[in-house]
Amino acid sequence: MKNPWVMAGALLLATGGAHAQEVLKIGAMGSLSGPGAAWGQAIQYGAELAAEDVNAKGGLEVAGKKYRVQVIAYDDKYQANEAVTAVNRLIFEDKVKFIIGPMGGATQLAIAPITEKAKVITMTMAFTPLALGPDKPYSFRPILTTSETAPAQIAWVAKTMGIKKVGALFPNDETGQKIIVDLEKAYSRAGTPLAAKELFERDRLDMAPLLTRLMAQGVDAIELDGNAPTTSGLIVKQARELGFKGLILRSGGPATPEIVSVAGKRATEGMIVYSPLDLANPAIKAYADRYQKQYKKPMNGFSPSFYDATHMLFQAMAQAGTVTDTDKVGAALAAIKNYPGIMGTTNWTGKQAYGIDHQVDVPYYLAEVKDGKEIIRAHCTVQACE
Repeated sequence: MKNPWVMAGALLLATGGAHAQEVLKIGAMGSLSGPGAAWGQAIQYGAELAAEDVNAKGGLEVAGKKYRVQVIAYDDKYQANEAVTAVNRLIFEDKVKFIIGPMGGATQLAIAPITEKAKVITMTMAFTPLALGPDKPYSFRPILTTSETAPAQIAWVAKTMGIKKVGALFPNDETGQKIIVDLEKAYSRAGTPLAAKELFERDRLDMAPLLTRLMAQGVDAIELDGNAPTTSGLIVKQARELGFKGLILRSGGPATPEIVSVAGKRATEGMIVYSPLDLANPAIKAYADRYQKQYKKPMNGFSPSFYDATHMLFQAMAQAGTVTDTDKVGAALAAIKNYPGIMGTTNWTGKQAYGIDHQVDVPYYLAEVKDGKEIIRAHCTVQACE
């Protein structure tokens, strides 16, 4: 006679297997180490927290099925060759159809031929205009770039702060070179020329010679846009140590906690910075607290964008009724209007600039750094800051 407990256990296993929840794998990639780690982690953690939300409700429901979402993250080290390795692993080994990331222009341009051919949807941070286009129907950008934000905020800074001559240090890569073009146009339009520029390789640590040359040209402000968070902190720290007393501003890329951590409160006092969010917003405050509790570090300002973007992707899957047909999911994603995210009311735009409405449109802010914290000074749209 067979043991009834063995039979019952076998039946339970069989029943559990028959009703096992399916897994939906989502990729995340960015620089998870090095100077840009805060941004790469912002991408990864935003995706993870969104996945945690739906998993806490029993999974993502699509066409009557519930899926447990699993985020698989890889470090692309902000390098094109590493990004290609990571994306090949995600697509061909992990079998993902959706990737949150990557970060930089060089990494996005390196993986785009692979993701587009494989019909894999990406949510990129890349600032290059080449990241979006009719020839890249599976690429979306859920963050504002310098192209969208620079004109309005630089006009406000020039008028409000009275600066006359600006200098800047830029990484010598696709991202840095694109930002130079955008900033030169914006500063010229504001009547405050970007008069001095220095280019450097991203792994450089000693900025003193570059800063000395900028200061010798009589600049009264230094622009940090385009630089990774830790690198920006080094620039601020070394500029103040060299005796620079002028305004330091950052017209793109949230990085204030990381800059303050490296440079200190005294060196960063009075900085004017682009901020994608207002910490007085209860939804953002709750997210920041959750981020701090879970990851034991201050939230990077990019993270809420990728949290919202991941939730929008989940909504698109549910509306399309599929987690595999990325043509249907992409169409549903692009059709989302007035999404009530924690960043504010979110829409897609970009047709005029990029030939396709895959560029996010959300409010943003200008803040002054006081005692290491951001204090909102202006509310902005792409048209103006007030």
